Amino acid sequence: MSFKLSNTSRQRLYCIDNVLIDIIEEAIKDSPIDFGIPNDGGLRTAARQAEMYAQGRTTKGAKITNADGIKKKSYHQSGKAFDIYAFVDGKASWEHKHYEPIARHLQKVALDKFGVQLEWGGDWSRFKDLPHFQIS
Repeated sequence: MSFKLSNTSRQRLYCIDNVLIDIIEEAIKDSPIDFGIPNDGGLRTAARQAEMYAQGRTTKGAKITNADGIKKKSYHQSGKAFDIYAFVDGKASWEHKHYEPIARHLQKVALDKFGVQLEWGGDWSRFKDLPHFQIS
């Protein structure tokens, strides 16, 4: 299969590190599963990170981050991270079974073609963050 990022996904990568954009653009071409970039999947302001941190704590919803954006900053705030969603059967999927093959593929492309160690939030032991990738 051959995939490519949508214009919307490209726009959501605005201001992240250029090497991450290159890795994503290269990896999607022959990814085992199509993927895209969700809202807030790229660069985040401290204010937006704080809003996301409040979710599941002081606002409705499940907890989605452990970085408050002020005391503990997210890699998203420095442009050194991105999030993805799997695109399966014409819609977004957040299932682990779809993330694992994409994650391993992204990591391989990052290392083999760009010499970059890409850390996947799905490998974390305390807080699994399947959509998340960052420069190690």
